[in-house]
Amino acid sequence: MAERQKLLEVDHIRVEFGKKRHPFVAVDDVSFDIYQGEIFGLVGESGSGKTTIGRAIIRANPLAAGEIRLNGKRISGRLSPAEDRQVTRDVQMIFQDPMDSLNERAKVGYIVAEGLYAPGRHYTEEERREKVNQALSDVGLLPEFASRFPHEFSGGQRQRIGIARALVLDPQFIVADEPISALDMSIRAQVLNLLAKLQKERGLTYLFVAHDLSVVRFICDRIAVIHKGKIVELAGSEELFAHPLHPYTKALLSAIPQPDPIAERNKKLLIYDPACHNYSVDKPFWSEVEPGHFILANEPELEQYRRELQ
Repeated sequence: MAERQKLLEVDHIRVEFGKKRHPFVAVDDVSFDIYQGEIFGLVGESGSGKTTIGRAIIRANPLAAGEIRLNGKRISGRLSPAEDRQVTRDVQMIFQDPMDSLNERAKVGYIVAEGLYAPGRHYTEEERREKVNQALSDVGLLPEFASRFPHEFSGGQRQRIGIARALVLDPQFIVADEPISALDMSIRAQVLNLLAKLQKERGLTYLFVAHDLSVVRFICDRIAVIHKGKIVELAGSEELFAHPLHPYTKALLSAIPQPDPIAERNKKLLIYDPACHNYSVDKPFWSEVEPGHFILANEPELEQYRRELQ
């Protein structure tokens, strides 16, 4: 079997906000790799730092420490104008709220094509029009929609416009920041299926940010669970659901609604208490407890987790 190629490497990054003397640490010492053609899920509750990581990848949030690499080349920190333009082309983002992420005063054609007007991109108007029409068609919208304004569309259609905007530059990597959380339940599956279809057709690689584990199980190949700025567990999607180890992961899984009313009524909801860890002496470290299954734990906890997997 051919070795998988790393597309994105997040290497011990730290993101801080606020004053330098007393900063708020939003993300602390986070590392993971995303492979070519993979959909990598990043899951956690609100305020856990998952969107902060996504925005750091697209260079919206500067790093206080660490490095991010795409195809082995650093894309964080200070870059030359040419390098910055290349990163913008290669890395795009689908935003959470389709209502706020589109310019209400601009027509859809311009919204989708805006990135094509950037310096260094020499397209004729006809070429831009063709690329916009193709992007709209790829997300299931008619090319004539380019002459309309965002307020004329439903929430699901607006999110498709946002996806088309990300696709028009032919990126290698897309950060999908909770792309279905603001949508009606009836159209969430449609957007998920569209993202999966585009991933296969275009060979795209995604970082899929979400707070709902049941959603990422449907679409993601691997899942990382983040809590208060630190990744606590990472495993293949089915492995994580079959053998969750960290107490926080177990608490998230216990909160997933059950379709069976009786099972939902009788299920035991787990509450994660950080005090359950004794880190005063034995500090936690990132460890591979079995092939492809990583966890943040100290030595006594690792022994316990290994016994659980036997």
